[in-house]
Amino acid sequence: MRQIITYQDAVALLGGPAGVSSLLDKASSLVLFGTGGIDLFDARAEAVRLGDAFLRGLRDKVKGLSRYDSTQRLAAAHSVIVVTAFLDALGEMDVLRELTPDEQRRITGADGFGRHLIEYGTPMPTPALPFEELLDELAIDYQGRARTLIHFLSGLRCWDTWDETARARLGTELPARAVRRYQELFRRLVADFPEVACWAGQVEHQATRAELSRLAHGLAGIQEQLARIPSTRSPSDRLAVLIRSNAAALKRPIVSAPRTPSGMAIPSLDQGYIDPAYRVLPARQHQITSEETWARLPRRRDLDTFLTGHLTLPQATASPLLVLGQPGAGKSVLTRMLAARLPAAEFLPLRVELRGVPADGDVLAQIEHGIRAALDEQLSWPEFVHAAEGALPVVMLDGFDELLQATGVNQTDYLERVARFQRDQAEKGRALAVVVTSRTAVADRARLPADSFVIRLEPFDDDQIRRWAGTWNRGNGAYLRERGLEPLPVDKVLAVRQLAEQPLLLLMLALYDADANALRNMPEDLHEAELYERLLHDFAVREIGRTRPHLTDADLERAVEDELLRLSITAFAMFNRGMQWIAEPDLDADLRALLPQEGHQPQGLRRALSRAESVIGGFFFVHTTQALRDDERLKTYEFLHATFGEYLVARLVVRELADLAGELAYAGSSRRRFARPDDAYLHALLSFACLAVRAPTVDFLRHGLTCDVPADRRALLTSHLCELFSESLLARPGSSYEAYQPVRAELTARHASYSANLLLLAVLSADEPIEGARLFRVREPEQANERWRRIARLWHSQLTRAEWDALIHTLHVRHFLRDATRSMRVAFDRDPVFALRDLVFFTWPGGSGAVPEQDLSATSKAASWMREISFRDDTSLGHLFVDLLPYYREIDERLDAHPVSPVADLLAILLGDSPDPELYRRAVFEGPSDRYVLRLLRQLAVDAHAMPAADVLDILRTATARGIDPVHLEPVQQALVSGQPHDQPGLRPVLDPELPAVGPNDVAGDRQP
Repeated sequence: MRQIITYQDAVALLGGPAGVSSLLDKASSLVLFGTGGIDLFDARAEAVRLGDAFLRGLRDKVKGLSRYDSTQRLAAAHSVIVVTAFLDALGEMDVLRELTPDEQRRITGADGFGRHLIEYGTPMPTPALPFEELLDELAIDYQGRARTLIHFLSGLRCWDTWDETARARLGTELPARAVRRYQELFRRLVADFPEVACWAGQVEHQATRAELSRLAHGLAGIQEQLARIPSTRSPSDRLAVLIRSNAAALKRPIVSAPRTPSGMAIPSLDQGYIDPAYRVLPARQHQITSEETWARLPRRRDLDTFLTGHLTLPQATASPLLVLGQPGAGKSVLTRMLAARLPAAEFLPLRVELRGVPADGDVLAQIEHGIRAALDEQLSWPEFVHAAEGALPVVMLDGFDELLQATGVNQTDYLERVARFQRDQAEKGRALAVVVTSRTAVADRARLPADSFVIRLEPFDDDQIRRWAGTWNRGNGAYLRERGLEPLPVDKVLAVRQLAEQPLLLLMLALYDADANALRNMPEDLHEAELYERLLHDFAVREIGRTRPHLTDADLERAVEDELLRLSITAFAMFNRGMQWIAEPDLDADLRALLPQEGHQPQGLRRALSRAESVIGGFFFVHTTQALRDDERLKTYEFLHATFGEYLVARLVVRELADLAGELAYAGSSRRRFARPDDAYLHALLSFACLAVRAPTVDFLRHGLTCDVPADRRALLTSHLCELFSESLLARPGSSYEAYQPVRAELTARHASYSANLLLLAVLSADEPIEGARLFRVREPEQANERWRRIARLWHSQLTRAEWDALIHTLHVRHFLRDATRSMRVAFDRDPVFALRDLVFFTWPGGSGAVPEQDLSATSKAASWMREISFRDDTSLGHLFVDLLPYYREIDERLDAHPVSPVADLLAILLGDSPDPELYRRAVFEGPSDRYVLRLLRQLAVDAHAMPAADVLDILRTATARGIDPVHLEPVQQALVSGQPHDQPGLRPVLDPELPAVGPNDVAGDRQP
């Protein structure tokens, strides 16, 4: 919990700069609190009275102040009640009455307890953490203050007269009483200032439940909560247009959708906005790229309360709040809603769309650009703040990811520059709160200020999806009835949860179903690939029909196929670059290289669309990001859901392979001379990245090849793919697609990618595992084995680690003996059960002896090792694995490499000529499991007699610190005692280091010399 203000600062802030008001006349003793001029009894009483006076007069003190100044004084008041609660509880303990006046003055002296009390910061609430955690931190804070008081009291004469019970009560009862008193004072503060209740986040579970019970759910709750703050201020007329525009957004459609049929209604922002759930990452805990970190945080539903609490705390004006979410999660819509809900009397929201501001400008220039866009007039930032008339500006910098993606400019310090701007402006009397939105995937490309909170918008759950569908059906009831259509079916929507959980894609599903109930009429067993095909096809029909309404059915279908081809090339542009988005110039280059016959002509006086713009058009499922740099508008594109791109990649490959299978079938049935089909287009597409790295793409490929290519043609295709694979490492002639260079890749890497993809496609197209001789088109299996070993090592060296791991966990290679000949086969199998007899060296003819029969589950860690060994056909690695199997079975399943190998340490201890104490210490301290440590202790019992007793005891203490049961230490202790010379001291108890060792003559009757 961040400590932001001391009691001394709080009193000065609440009392006014002169310090001579009637309130501070009473507080004059407080000035002496830290100088020893007053005794502790009177100082405590004055401080308690002062705290009560502050609370009673606080409403009058904040009346007429700016929102920023009011927040500062409320924070000061909170610091006052923290200390007041402690002093009030101290008075109840009757400790002070037993001190002489001189002793009390010594405690309040310049170096005494009084100075500690008023100069140390106090914990503050935060909506990022539950109120219970604040109480826990306060208890720790009060315990620290109590210990400090006890430290001073222990040097006084009265301390010696108290028994242990009285002393203990001071350390335990005083903090507990102080926490209870704090809760009472906090309730008083909440009763007068409703925003304080929101500071505590989940405070409704505590004593302020009554104050929060009336607060509305939804972001409308922000307006209701803040409307309870009495205020007479209003911004100047110059800002009226901004306030009206923010409010008008509630009546506008929640998103700008493509043209919709007459009568269809896109829900308004006010009606259609469903509060998202979220997770909040507290300040100074910024592992934003770690999914494990986010998963440990609670999923919360009180976004309105969190935002209210954040904006009414000093934290909001010290550093930006970062809002993360996936494309289509509603980040921009959240800023529109927040701008509409914040009351103009207290806040002045300003949305700045970063796609429309100079990307290379400083923060001030970007904000002033946003002011000009919002007001349609030039207004400097100082003038804007002055016109707010005391309302706190809330600047929402929407789309930080767009600056990063579209420009490629290094913005690693952007958020730090925002925080620096906030601090500078606060010092100049122009404080502002800042909210920054960004796509989650790029958020780690900027350093976060230490005090910034981060919230991540969560996908919709079933209840939110149902509520949204209900809103859609109510708003479009008349439209649906007029056309004889049924409402949007919630059960069908929930069946495609991967789309429905993102608000924008949920709207896409609603638009899709509103056309002839397409979603409702989907078969129950519809494959995911068929769903994406229908969605993409129908939206392409709608987009083309909007721009070219007079096409015949045949021409329309050809136009749709051309449109989806361009979208597939867009998907490949991202896939082959290993990115989730593509810059407009790169997409233009790819389209020119792969579709060289197409051109684009300007229409009339309008600027000619780029190839990329003509592809993307108005497709609902493609998100366009924009940014300005040097007056040039830069764009990038990405799919609202990654699965769209993964499906389109598979779709294009399947279409190419289906055409290839058709050519092969035609050639086989024709009497004309066979001309081998050209694979130049496939090579261009598939020689830059391995398809296996995207598991959904592999599944879509498998389904497409099975359903779109007839079985007889599929057999021809498999044989042809094997032929291409067997020749994939040979030099290739030039092709018309050489201009396609999505990345700069070495020739070896391209050979590796293309050959791996041909292997994958051959296996997916086959009805059974493919044996090595067929794969390499050779007569003898030994030839296939040797070629496999060579090409597997090429993949291991040239593919990325992610591609290699994906390949070996998608394809399963098994080696076997047939007629005393070693063979291999490859199959699609992500989860095989491995048998040790399948390891490579057991399949060498006549050399293995007894073959182990143990099976290993596909989920075991050893199975991953076995997959790689088998895939690489690596005999040396296989032997090493079998050598380590006893360790795997008896000690630990983890065989991963580490800078210090626990396996090597254990073997060195078990097999070494003499025991090494340092090695024992390291192995016990870093051992991967309790079983590992227990095995070490068994060996230590054997080696103890040959080691110094001090080293053995130190090793046992390390084991104890790890939580090893003391019963497992006894054999070592016994071995040490029985093996040590009689003239050495006895064994020092391991579990009680405070007890001295027992030596000769220490025990009565001990007759040792």
